[in-house]
Amino acid sequence: MDLVLDVIGSVLLLVGCLMSLAAGLGLVRLPDVLTRMHAATKPQVLGLLCVLLAVVIINRAWELFPLAMLGWVFMLLTAPVNAHMVGRASYRSKHVKEEGVTKDELALALKGNTPVETRVEQIADNPDSAAR
Repeated sequence: MDLVLDVIGSVLLLVGCLMSLAAGLGLVRLPDVLTRMHAATKPQVLGLLCVLLAVVIINRAWELFPLAMLGWVFMLLTAPVNAHMVGRASYRSKHVKEEGVTKDELALALKGNTPVETRVEQIADNPDSAAR
């Protein structure tokens, strides 16, 4: 049983390290801020989960499992917020390549207008607001 747990832990550790390596390579090799931001968040969260599970399994420290999951949940909750803030700051500082964006709803929001879909929903919810 110990050998099986060691193999599972080793595989999880290897997968977690490879995911973190992919995130690092994505940060270095991808062309613009938005794709780099995506590469930094997606594989990193899964890589951290694999590494934390590997540490618990290899050390047979089952009492650390809830603490490891708590750390992973915090990473899972903060990574999207971090990516959103970095993306918005890079957009405002003109570091986003225009040809990579297919639909630019933030431009309307920054001008004080709402996106077309939101306006249509507002009119559907309250038909009297269409006259304004």
